Amino acid sequence: MLAVERRNLILEKLQDEKKVVVSELSTLFDVSEETIRRDLDKLDKEGLATKSYGGAVLNENTSLDMPFNVRKKRNMQGKQLIAELVSGLVQEGEHIIVDPSTTAVAIAKALKTRKRLTVITNSIEVLVELSDVSGWDIISTGGTLRENYLALVGPKATDVIGSFHVDRAIISCKGLDMEQGITDSNEMFSQVKQTMLKSAKQRILAADYTKFDNIAFSKICGLSSVDMVVTDVRPSEEWMRYFAEKGIECLYGRECG
Repeated sequence: MLAVERRNLILEKLQDEKKVVVSELSTLFDVSEETIRRDLDKLDKEGLATKSYGGAVLNENTSLDMPFNVRKKRNMQGKQLIAELVSGLVQEGEHIIVDPSTTAVAIAKALKTRKRLTVITNSIEVLVELSDVSGWDIISTGGTLRENYLALVGPKATDVIGSFHVDRAIISCKGLDMEQGITDSNEMFSQVKQTMLKSAKQRILAADYTKFDNIAFSKICGLSSVDMVVTDVRPSEEWMRYFAEKGIECLYGRECG
């Protein structure tokens, strides 16, 4: 097993359990405790974990982002619920833009039953997911590949997105707050998503319940910049009243609890 694969598995364990123990990881991966300590040192330096005596704990700072391959395994059931709801909104023959989120990959999978769509994306993972679909137009934005994110960003990506006019833009986020709006962990991601929203007739935010009441580093837009929020679990009564007051439609997969 490569070191990067082992560290990603450690991150998955941290996501699930919030903490890890060196001796347990050494046994699990059949490597020395010193090797595990080096792995935890690297995760600590990257800001993804915080070393503690005998192990490490998860850094849950919303301004940091886990590698794509780790994030895509988080709350998979919730993302599938969101994907089913979003796919029900998209009609045959439409032009849509999707962002490079793990939720977008689930949405792309759910849409594969359609016979004809045009999809514009800056997500490498979405491009791969749709590579076996016939009868669709799949358009890559181009741009600069962002390490660990499988996403294309920068001026080239925003220029291409801005040259299209689509039926729906579907984006995700890291944080959703009534005062601070919709936020992400990275300014370049925010810039691309801002352009996506400006290019669409309908603007959809697809965000699972973990994003509510969080604020990440870079603002994408105010909540009034989206027409609909699609989530997995019914938001609180306060959020539902807020959406009603702002004229934002909210679709959810199941009741809380």
